[in-house]
Amino acid sequence: MPTKARSKTGKKLVIVESPAKGKTIAGYLGEGFEVEASMGHIRDLPQPSDLPAELKKTSVGKFAVDIDNDFEPYYVVSSDKKKKVAELKAALKDADELYLATDGDREGEAIAWHLLEVLKPKVPVHRMTFPEITKEAIQRALTDVREVDAALVDAQETRRVLDRLYGYEISPVLWRKIQRGLSAGRVQSVATRLVVERERERMAFRSASYWDLTGLFAPAASAEERFKAKLTAVDGAKVASGRDFSDVGQLTGRNVAHLDEAAATSLAAALEHADFTVRSVENKPYTRRPAAPFTTSTLQQEAARKLRFSARVTMQVAQRLYENGYITYMRTDSSALSDQAVNAARRQASELYGPEYVPQAKRVYASKSKNAQEAHEAIRPSGDSFRTPGQVASALRGDEFRLYELIWKRTVASQMADAKGSTASVKLGAVAADGRDAEFSASGTVITFRGFLAAYEEGRDEAREDAENGDGEGGRLPALTAQDALTAADITAVGHETSPPPRYTEASLVKTLEERGIGRPSTYAATISTIMDRGYVRSRGSALVPSWTAFSVVRLLEEHFHDYVDYDFTAEMEEDLDRIAGGEQQGADWLKHFYFGDGSAKGLHAIVDGLGEIDAREINSVEIAPGIVLRVGKFGPYLEKPVPADAPEGTEPARANVPEDLAPDELTAEKAVELMNSSGPEERELGVDPDTGRTIVARDGRYGPYVTEVIAEPTAEELANQPVEYYKNGKPKPPKKPVKVKPRTGSLFKSMSVETVTLEDALKLMSLPRVLGTDAEGKEITVQNGRFGPYLKKGTDSRSIGSEEEIFTITLEQALEIYAQPKTRGGRAAPAALAEFGEDPVSGKAVVVKEGRFGPYITDGVTNITVPRDTDVEQLTRERALELLAEKRAKGPAKRPARRTAAKK
Repeated sequence: MPTKARSKTGKKLVIVESPAKGKTIAGYLGEGFEVEASMGHIRDLPQPSDLPAELKKTSVGKFAVDIDNDFEPYYVVSSDKKKKVAELKAALKDADELYLATDGDREGEAIAWHLLEVLKPKVPVHRMTFPEITKEAIQRALTDVREVDAALVDAQETRRVLDRLYGYEISPVLWRKIQRGLSAGRVQSVATRLVVERERERMAFRSASYWDLTGLFAPAASAEERFKAKLTAVDGAKVASGRDFSDVGQLTGRNVAHLDEAAATSLAAALEHADFTVRSVENKPYTRRPAAPFTTSTLQQEAARKLRFSARVTMQVAQRLYENGYITYMRTDSSALSDQAVNAARRQASELYGPEYVPQAKRVYASKSKNAQEAHEAIRPSGDSFRTPGQVASALRGDEFRLYELIWKRTVASQMADAKGSTASVKLGAVAADGRDAEFSASGTVITFRGFLAAYEEGRDEAREDAENGDGEGGRLPALTAQDALTAADITAVGHETSPPPRYTEASLVKTLEERGIGRPSTYAATISTIMDRGYVRSRGSALVPSWTAFSVVRLLEEHFHDYVDYDFTAEMEEDLDRIAGGEQQGADWLKHFYFGDGSAKGLHAIVDGLGEIDAREINSVEIAPGIVLRVGKFGPYLEKPVPADAPEGTEPARANVPEDLAPDELTAEKAVELMNSSGPEERELGVDPDTGRTIVARDGRYGPYVTEVIAEPTAEELANQPVEYYKNGKPKPPKKPVKVKPRTGSLFKSMSVETVTLEDALKLMSLPRVLGTDAEGKEITVQNGRFGPYLKKGTDSRSIGSEEEIFTITLEQALEIYAQPKTRGGRAAPAALAEFGEDPVSGKAVVVKEGRFGPYITDGVTNITVPRDTDVEQLTRERALELLAEKRAKGPAKRPARRTAAKK
């Protein structure tokens, strides 16, 4: 269709996702290019409730997807992106070419497609991708543009619609049968099931005890060269270790000597004067290869092990490093490196460690994970030559520097030589005084050439043997030969208990999801964050502990939606999406089969419609001990003991709250009985408040004991005697519903209990917060009790105080004295300012430079602005600091990313 002639400006518009990425790219493109950020997706599926009225009663109304017309999604530009879209359209009017430079994965391809659909450009359009944001990569990308990949878009749109169908069909079942606000995401449900299944294994686990011996030995001719060895066989039978027992504590190994304390102790005594000799020595060469460069999954795992980062933090920090040109694209399943990167790594290893640390042949890595996509190379430092951590130390701080250093070390080490050495295994033994033959073993590895270990060593997840007695390879052993005489000392009997399977950590959960082909590594951070935000999982240290709500959710899904939490079924869905991305299948056909099914299998729609009756009470119940059942209630889990058959009519079942910090595997039958016996009275009446006439009671609640007032519901007679009001036509109005008055409450101090608290104590607690007065500026100061103890509050400034008893004794003068002191954090004084520049002429407050989480920043206590990366704090002047603060004030508040970008313009 002919278009209206327009004047040529020569300007090329480049659209990326984020301002940070745009700023870095703009520096490499030069004049003639204008770079704008879309701030991620500009449109998405709306909530069905937000659909136009005419669509709500059509086939689009349930999901914002037209299920009767090839599952066509109904997209809308979100309200917070309308201004951004208008800005992009305005920029496009003055451009002669459009470059869509969003990320090169499915998500980025979909963003590019959405931009085309909304902007409707009438100028040439180029799809531009690059694995890293460097000048060389940008210049190469400009000469290798293409069109938007329709198959990649189809795969991403299919995934989006699939997740909408899955969540919107199954989540309402959870709302009705378990609790409002729950969700059943496709990948998050399977991840939750993994965590719950591991906790079930721990709950079913029964420990077993076993004993062995350890001793210190040395060659008779050299008593100083002592080494440690462990008993491994008695009379030719292998001594039982943790791996010889099942998870229910039964011995499973054959021809195994299971020593108890008495047998081990007596053997140790009988060996006290025995003559030990070396029975065999075996030496083997030791070789260890470096780990492959990072993929998204292995980066998340290693950052969790070495840096204690959550998956979400790892991806956030990696995103910043990528957008600022320090690393290559951080969403990849490939462990392969480009030729430029291999050469850079080999060159740097040779320069830093020596030529002997670089093998003659280049190392080539292939992905081992199921469903791996090779669209990008591995995560590595950007550029055709790498910057060392020392070279970026002045530009990167905190988490960004630590993650860059980890990526740099892994990349360089991946092209270095193998570590070399030798491993010696020694068997030694003696005949005890009681005639038993005892054989001990020891092993040690000696590294003769460190190779890649000079740069980096991969971490590992905790294994079950780590918690038992799995002694690994030791250090150097003395030179030994068969029949050498040995001296023995400190032969000691050691007892052990088998340990349950270790809980998942974020690192091990990511590893398992990838190995099973569930989801995509780029989504794992969001998946883990979601199951924690929903209350399905919480962290205890690095371990992931499921909640009882998660048990109910998983049980309902297993019993009524089995396929949809089946690991293989979920992995097969990923394979199907890969086929769609490859153009081998159409998304609409696949969605039709998934939702409506065919003659051989039911679809999701039929399964939900045919659910029948689900016993909510049964789904939310777990038998903990005979006669004691755990219930998952609206306000959390609790224990319940059924009412005895001979109890008077109307007797309520006995109940006890489950402590919030008690993990499911810790709620044993013995613990349940203890909680039921120690639960005490659920409610104790304290008396009547003389001011209100209301009864005051003490209760034991989910979050601890508290006091509250009982507000009686109006009686039927009181409701019937309400004055009648009439409409203008003389008809009586319906009686008004009584307004519910929220009762006053107060948590008990740690020194109080339900059994001992008095009415006087209760009235004081319910009077909190206590107003002390105002400061010189008229700001009110109050004192109250909180989750982390008693504290003062003045506006947004809170200060801890010593003890709970001080809440009722502290004076205004004492509070003002506390506020006059510098604020402390974690018991330490707040860090001193890096620089001070006097009063700001606008706010009249002191202007200082402080060290923040993301680097140094300038503040006057009201407005904050980060110190530019190209400016050292030492070189920052008062004039420049005031200028930056003034610029930040002029931009106004920034509540949404889109508005923040607009303000920067």
